[in-house]
Amino acid sequence: MPRYNRGLFIYNGSAGNGELEQNLTETLPVITKEIKELQVVQTETLEEFKETCCNYGPDVDVLFILGGDGTLHECINCLAEESSRPVIGVLPGGTCNDFSRVLGTPQPLKQAAEAVIKGEEIEMDIGQADDHYFMNFWGIGLITETSSNIDEVQKDRFGVLSYFISAFKTMNQAETFQFAVEVDGERLRDEAVMILVMNGRFVGTREVPMPESRPQDGMLDLLIIKNSNLTLFRELLAMNKPWSEPENFQELTYLQGKDIKIDVEPQQKVDMDGEIKSTTPSNIQVLSNHFTFLTPDPAAVENMGRFTNGNER
Repeated sequence: MPRYNRGLFIYNGSAGNGELEQNLTETLPVITKEIKELQVVQTETLEEFKETCCNYGPDVDVLFILGGDGTLHECINCLAEESSRPVIGVLPGGTCNDFSRVLGTPQPLKQAAEAVIKGEEIEMDIGQADDHYFMNFWGIGLITETSSNIDEVQKDRFGVLSYFISAFKTMNQAETFQFAVEVDGERLRDEAVMILVMNGRFVGTREVPMPESRPQDGMLDLLIIKNSNLTLFRELLAMNKPWSEPENFQELTYLQGKDIKIDVEPQQKVDMDGEIKSTTPSNIQVLSNHFTFLTPDPAAVENMGRFTNGNER
């Protein structure tokens, strides 16, 4: 007996890694076995993709997205305010696929499809920043400049390596900005080169070692980077170690909160889930248990931040 009655499988035919036919061959036969009535829609533009999510998403039991973080981001923004939201299955068809990594999804597509369709339904938080929504992160400063500096030709040719090339170039040019942050009533003022508000844990395929972060804990994680130097990298590596004391860090600040207000000088562009969406200032809040995802590895999600090199904290 099929697991779901009505499903939608949507993909952007103009995006991805140039192996669209193979990607569909590896995923569709696996998915169709568990859906009684499955509609498959190919979109040619991101705008058409968004319209399809908005028009069809509220009327199906389950929605499968074959795409990357930006594609998922657009769909989330279409459905976040709907009273009826489908269960979502994410198939990693983009460059970094960071949120699929949060869900514990295997990255080879056939394995991903098999794992996702059998996955457990888990409710997860999202972030709301003014009129926009994000699944993975909200960021300003160095991360936004890295996204803006990516060479599209390099991205098509080298994939995720292009993000590291851009980050290396951008890091040497990072400029500080003045910030005023309020986290659940606690106020901070200082200088920084980057501010991240995270719901997930991966950026550019790399896990950010935040000690308490989980996308179902009703909290957002605030990471303030003061300088991009060797001390910063040592502190990042030590963040989730049992002996570390984040209050003594020199180049980063880590806090958790439900309601975060951020203002900076000069004004900064905002990157949400890899997409440049708005500018500061921003009021950010967590929406608890707002979406339900098919999660291949619920244990990996639940244990985020509690394990380091296989040892429980």
